Amino acid sequence: MKKYIHVTKEVRQELAEVFKVGDRAVWNALSFDKERGETDRAKRIRMFALQKGGIVMVVSPEMETLHDSDDYMRQYLPNDVMLEFSKKEDAGCDVYHKGVKVHHYDKVMVSDIPEIQNWAATLR
Repeated sequence: MKKYIHVTKEVRQELAEVFKVGDRAVWNALSFDKERGETDRAKRIRMFALQKGGIVMVVSPEMETLHDSDDYMRQYLPNDVMLEFSKKEDAGCDVYHKGVKVHHYDKVMVSDIPEIQNWAATLR
């Protein structure tokens, strides 16, 4: 899961001044760079950024989830997939790909949703 710390331009400039590093080092720290953003200094830069109002953000594909009045939750994935979860007792989930029902899950628990989403995201 890719993540980064969102800060203002002014905070990035302050981080570079306080830690006596260049813009690239600040960028590597704030973007959790695997090669250059795991040093002790990078960890201190991230901590300071959070103290200055930085927000940890997660990069993910755009998805929309609607909770409709008909007791269904519908989630639209970027690959032309719709997940339709029933909110009724013994609820299930239907997976539609390009408008065609391709799979049904019985008795879906909230803890099952990430697995269903991951499987549906692989459909092409």
